[in-house]
Amino acid sequence: MTEFEQGGSSENRRKRLLFRAQRRGFKEVDLIFGAYANANLAGLDEAGLDQFEALLTAPDQDVYAWLRGAAPVPADCDNPVFAGLKAVCEQQAPRWTS
Repeated sequence: MTEFEQGGSSENRRKRLLFRAQRRGFKEVDLIFGAYANANLAGLDEAGLDQFEALLTAPDQDVYAWLRGAAPVPADCDNPVFAGLKAVCEQQAPRWTS
């Protein structure tokens, strides 16, 4: 994907993803995605950004079920970024950003 297809520069893409992560519409998922994005988005490479963006397009209820372990994670979503989101859920004292 070219910079133009991604909506501009890499920095603009990260800003757009951060905004989307914090405003999905499902509060619990907003908090998880927002906390992960604040801590990790700047360090993700293009593949990581693609994985994060793909997870942002998944339905909220599905993502929440995957994160809780109530439903199996599809193979195409079971990646390092999802593992990072799951790690946010497993923190003993998470720092929510929203």
